[in-house]
Amino acid sequence: MILHHLIALTIAIIIDLIIGDPPHLPHPVRWIGSLIYKLEKGLNKGRTKKLNGTVMLMAVLTIIGGTSLLIISCLYWIHPAAAILGEAILISTTIAQKSLKEAALSIFDPLKKGDIEMARQNVAYIVGRDTEKLDEPEIVRAAVETVAENTSDGITAPLFWALIGGAPLALMYRAINTCDSIVGYRNEKYKEFGWASARLDDVVNWIPSRLTAFSMLIGNRPESISRMQAWKIVFRDAKKHPSPNSGWGEAAVAAILGIQLGGINYYKGIVSDRAKMGDARVPIQKSHILKTNHIVLRTTPLFLLLLWLGGIFFELAFTWL
Repeated sequence: MILHHLIALTIAIIIDLIIGDPPHLPHPVRWIGSLIYKLEKGLNKGRTKKLNGTVMLMAVLTIIGGTSLLIISCLYWIHPAAAILGEAILISTTIAQKSLKEAALSIFDPLKKGDIEMARQNVAYIVGRDTEKLDEPEIVRAAVETVAENTSDGITAPLFWALIGGAPLALMYRAINTCDSIVGYRNEKYKEFGWASARLDDVVNWIPSRLTAFSMLIGNRPESISRMQAWKIVFRDAKKHPSPNSGWGEAAVAAILGIQLGGINYYKGIVSDRAKMGDARVPIQKSHILKTNHIVLRTTPLFLLLLWLGGIFFELAFTWL
């Protein structure tokens, strides 16, 4: 079964590279989002918001996991090849390597043309911070931080869980991640209702985020320091991030490029002083957007290789036992 998952997730990467997420095609993640919004509207009330949020999360996971498992089981009943192809298609909807690259380029291209206003508009689509007054270095920082952080959420973590549980577990991971992105905020409206979603998202990303940083540093040579120095920066800075997982990708990219991420952000006019990641050996500039895309491009196949090695080792160990 692990071998089937490996083949399926490899095909899924190819599908996503070629097709991506066309907006006119139906997409499971959009369905998951609609389901979450409907449940949130009915459950985010009363004195038991934390319990209600947990119920919502479990309901979403049960529906998504049960439906996808039923689909894959039916396909296996038809033929294993049909199941592998079906899993590959479903897994491809949980990863976003092409979309992530295109989002970064939508910011780089206006900057290259000197159109900073368009760059501000485009970066606003992928970050939650205020973008109206950002200058070029801050726009670049926002883009690099987003790509670095979402390499795990949008590529490697779904693949990791696909290895373990195929398309059903990859879709359940995406459901957890989507719940967190919708209700996992520490504001008055969601701090209790989104508690379970935020905590479970931290759990399911713990291993993938660290494996992602490992893959980044193995697959990409740091520009101005040794790999040992880069490792020291990652271990020094990753834990400074408010999220227990997001800092790993950001710190790895910062160390590889020799730039500094983090700093002052504004959210609806409210200042947020994020811990700094990396050492500012070179000033941040628009070319770092392309370099971050190249880091992701080299990281993904290496991460895939690690999954293959881990999967084959597990299969051999299981057979031996």
